[in-house]
Amino acid sequence: MDAKLFGKWSYDVQVNDLGLRPYINLKPVVLPKTCGRSKNKPIVEVLIGHMLVPGHKGKKHKISSGLCTGKYTTVYKIVEDAFDIIEQRTKKNPIEVLIRGIENSAPYEITISQQIGGIVARKPAIIAPKKRLDLVMRRIAQGSFAKAFNNPRGITEALASELIAASKNAMESFAVAERQRNEKEAEGAR
Repeated sequence: MDAKLFGKWSYDVQVNDLGLRPYINLKPVVLPKTCGRSKNKPIVEVLIGHMLVPGHKGKKHKISSGLCTGKYTTVYKIVEDAFDIIEQRTKKNPIEVLIRGIENSAPYEITISQQIGGIVARKPAIIAPKKRLDLVMRRIAQGSFAKAFNNPRGITEALASELIAASKNAMESFAVAERQRNEKEAEGAR
């Protein structure tokens, strides 16, 4: 018998991005929680971990996530309900939608600051695959949290719409918009 995520969805999904393939763990598990015992955690557990503390958006701490820390089971239920919404809207496996969203919104280049003498120069740099995955998961969590902030729709609806938009490579997704912004900055820094 094959294990399914939340007892509903199979893990029969192919990762197309060769750089991210070693870091996206699609090993079948029923409950995505390793309690820190694994170096390469299941991708849904990584999403749940980032949803626990979305972090600050920008350096000015305009929207803080100080009250967002909570219980794992609460966020687990949020992700499960968001996956139900994704399946209803797209008629696809939600794990596949998540993987396509990650592939579409993971940036390849970012700008770094380098001090040369007395000036600070911006230089483009290629991002390591693990850093790409961490960035995109953080941005998906931040985008869904920002959409749900002071919004009656709620976090489950916001997470589902963020993942669907990212899988379609639409600019409504915060993660895709940030990837576009990063790559334009890197292009301008050349």
